[in-house]
Amino acid sequence: MIDLLRRLLATAPTSLPKPDARLALAALLVRVARTDGLYAAEEVERIDRVLALRHGLGPFEAARLRTEAEELEAQAPDTVRFTQAIKTAIPMEERAELMTALWSVALADRQRDAHEDRLMRMVATLLGLTDVESAQARQRAERQARQE
Repeated sequence: MIDLLRRLLATAPTSLPKPDARLALAALLVRVARTDGLYAAEEVERIDRVLALRHGLGPFEAARLRTEAEELEAQAPDTVRFTQAIKTAIPMEERAELMTALWSVALADRQRDAHEDRLMRMVATLLGLTDVESAQARQRAERQARQE
């Protein structure tokens, strides 16, 4: 994790190897959940579920990855560099799916917060997605939440 943090602090983040990319993504999910100042149990559960599904992890492995991500997120300097590092690791065609996962975490506590909305708008832009693509991802996350 120290090596990943060093790379995130570097002037130009390099491409992340697969394990670091997983941790960086998990930390972004944690950052989204913490943005409104409340890190609700529903958000923690959603992060674990996203990590398990995305990476084929069992519940304990997903929780362990989230725990590491919580530490990394607390130390990460800013979302811009953090997101740039993630952007280099995730192909463009997967970013809309990633945005849906991020929205599912933001909406997990069933409260829409202006701080979360601003962060999500910024993350979408930094990932190369439009406001329309982000809105579509939010709508997919809302539909998925209703079906659960």
